[in-house]
Amino acid sequence: MALSISIYFLLIFLSHFPSSHAEPFIGVNYGQVADNLPPPSETVKLLQSTSIQKVRLYGADPAIIKALAGTGVGIVIGAANGDVPSLASDPNAATQWINSNVLPFYPASKIMLITVGNEILMSNDPNLVNQLLPAMQNVQKALEAVSLGGKIKVSTVNSMTVLGSSDPPSSGSFAAGYQTGLKGILQFLSDTGSPFAINPYPFFAYQSDPRPETLAFCLFEPNAGRVDSKTGIKYTNMFDAQVDAVHSALKSMGFEKVEIVVAETGWASRGDANEVGASVDNAKAYNGNLIAHLRSMVGTPLMPGKPVDTYIFALYDENLKPGPSSERAFGLFKTDLSMVYDVGLAKSSSSSQTPSGKVTSSGWCVPKKGATNEELQASLDWACGHGIDCGAIQPGGACFEPNNVVSHAAYAMNMYFQKSPKQPTDCDFSKTATVTSQNPSYNNCVYPGGGGGGGGGGGGGSKAVMNKYVSSDKVEKKNGATEPKVSSSLSFLLIFLSLIFHVYM
Repeated sequence: MALSISIYFLLIFLSHFPSSHAEPFIGVNYGQVADNLPPPSETVKLLQSTSIQKVRLYGADPAIIKALAGTGVGIVIGAANGDVPSLASDPNAATQWINSNVLPFYPASKIMLITVGNEILMSNDPNLVNQLLPAMQNVQKALEAVSLGGKIKVSTVNSMTVLGSSDPPSSGSFAAGYQTGLKGILQFLSDTGSPFAINPYPFFAYQSDPRPETLAFCLFEPNAGRVDSKTGIKYTNMFDAQVDAVHSALKSMGFEKVEIVVAETGWASRGDANEVGASVDNAKAYNGNLIAHLRSMVGTPLMPGKPVDTYIFALYDENLKPGPSSERAFGLFKTDLSMVYDVGLAKSSSSSQTPSGKVTSSGWCVPKKGATNEELQASLDWACGHGIDCGAIQPGGACFEPNNVVSHAAYAMNMYFQKSPKQPTDCDFSKTATVTSQNPSYNNCVYPGGGGGGGGGGGGGSKAVMNKYVSSDKVEKKNGATEPKVSSSLSFLLIFLSLIFHVYM
């Protein structure tokens, strides 16, 4: 009995260690406004070939929910705007909705969140707006009645226009006209531990300000950055600025601890003649760099160290959506299951640790002394979004530890340099990098390069010099504190195991 109890606590302990290859923060929107979509079973196979861990549905299609059973893929289902009046006025309607759309599938299908309505606060329908919170409350009560309260969260999705101020990010606040309605909703989210879901789109921000420097800022590409005049924080991408503006707005209402979920974000791969920025190259850059940014685990300046759960819009192009051409061109995949463009989501894309092509450089590209974390993060995101394999600096990769921006940027910069024509400008990264003859490889982490003399091809010719960027046993945090590497926890686990077997065997 004592041994069983010890194993029980051991399992609890182990549950706190994330899978080394899981990316639970990356999701995708699965829209269905199309007449040419593949069957759900084929879509599920496609999802399983990627690192996508979550899917958001706009409704509760039983065929899709059932097809996802047993896959471990998290599912967000939605109650339509048209369902809100009945859900608000009749608790039995909410009970029936749960009985029809949740109970037949859960827990085999991993339903995690129910979104009640989509962008209702922006509907200009005061009756519908007033019915939103009661509808959410009735759905929550229906879940609690079947012992699913807390296991499945309840929220609603909002457009960025719910903000009255967003620039600079520290001044973020909700528009005055929405604050009364939001207060009750935010209290509900806080009381139930549910997230605030928002739809930030740098794509639309660029369309309203189509300058080259704005495009680079939106695409996570090297740029001069924008300084928040109140905090002095330098933002190097629009996504972080928008998310932090939402965080500031929540804080201004007294709900700083409510988690933010990005329910939609993406970039159109084509558009009408008057839709600036809609192109395959820009869509690939935005989504690829966004994914690299999330994988870097750096978070945002106001919420460091944890990526925001993000659902990319969208899985497929939807050929029946109304509006401009861009509305029908946000898909990552074509309906024949081929990629529209590659953003590194395929599981096989993170297996290799060396770039394609012959390595002919005479050194390694590494960060310059004095480069800031913000500058290096921008360079890291840009490099990983431009055709190189950053799998080695993802969780479980040979170069993931130590998990800090300088170390990850060093690896990504060098990988890009080795794959490039090896001109000095290829190791510039907005003047944050330089070429060195000192091999930065360490342990099992190999930096390709070297060429003719010093250190040979990633350490194959002579013993590699310990990389000065990764020699610390600690992971640096932005606030100057440190946290132990995972290996320390694993050492504790081994000691814990030995004690169990010493006492009970």
